[in-house]
Amino acid sequence: MKFRSILFSALAVSALSMTSCDKDDTVNDVSGTGSLGVEFDNAFGDNDLILGVTNAANSQNEALKVSTVKYIISNIVLTKADGTTFTYPKSQSYFIVNEADTNTHVLELSNVPAGDYTKIKFGVGVDKAQFDLGAQGQGDFLALAQSEAMLWSWSAGYKFVAFEGTFTSPTVTTDTSYMVHTGQTGTDYNYTEVTLNLPTSAKVRKTIAPDIHIITDVAKFVDGTNKINLSAANSMGMGAMIMGGSQLPLITANVKESFRVDHVHND
Repeated sequence: MKFRSILFSALAVSALSMTSCDKDDTVNDVSGTGSLGVEFDNAFGDNDLILGVTNAANSQNEALKVSTVKYIISNIVLTKADGTTFTYPKSQSYFIVNEADTNTHVLELSNVPAGDYTKIKFGVGVDKAQFDLGAQGQGDFLALAQSEAMLWSWSAGYKFVAFEGTFTSPTVTTDTSYMVHTGQTGTDYNYTEVTLNLPTSAKVRKTIAPDIHIITDVAKFVDGTNKINLSAANSMGMGAMIMGGSQLPLITANVKESFRVDHVHND
């Protein structure tokens, strides 16, 4: 019995060592390419965003009920621990995140060079250089934007952010609609880029596909550094329709600060 116990113990240790070595080999093999997920999880303040539910009053004493949240994510650039960068191919780098469609919440990036990534940069909207290629230069994304109602018209351009619902306030006591759309207005293009540091490295490997979990606090779209008063924009009681004018650059600045990385999964 004693001999058998010793034998089994030795085999267990050997198996554990082999498993550990296999795992180390996988992590240490920084060659080839792998996949990476970028997940956008919408929140309203400290709470998960639930469409159609009234949220607590913001700093403007306005309670919002959100019905639509959509935004365009583009031009993803990943930075490794050594400072080198990988730019995701531009032809594949335009996505629409739609809160109502869970299939759009995770952007699946393929053929990403193996490495330890510590930073992510992305655009919110479609950059001017891409738009200037004309309708024929947009590829399949133009049809996608049309189907998602993220295009006013080709001449008017893309909607970068669509944030809609109803609100109430001390001066607006019945549910009143609001629509906040960002995009090109006159000479203001309102495209912005966001750079976020990762709390832990995203270890892309041939056999490891990390997920970068990003929280988007949509309450900040109108209640960030710049305070957008929907009640004041409620022209003649017809709703707050903010789709142009001087407030859009302020909202764009709010959008830029609405994203943060919550955590990174490496599995």
